[in-house]
Amino acid sequence: MRGRNTSAVKVTNISERGISLQVGGREVFIPYADFPWFKDAAKSKVLNVEEPSPGHLYWPDLDIDLSMEILDHPERFPLKSV
Repeated sequence: MRGRNTSAVKVTNISERGISLQVGGREVFIPYADFPWFKDAAKSKVLNVEEPSPGHLYWPDLDIDLSMEILDHPERFPLKSV
């Protein structure tokens, strides 16, 4: 039986403006202005991030799924409330 793949994603900084991640060798910044769900989240919940498949990030404690496409181009995916 093989073990589970280790995640290639790591939170490197949490600031008053957003979250910095190391994802597959590159640095990614998640600004709260574009992704407000993280702003008031507990640090422990933000740190618990997985990469279940390449280019797909998941925060299980927050039930947030984001693709690298969304993080790289948030203007293409505007927030909508229902």
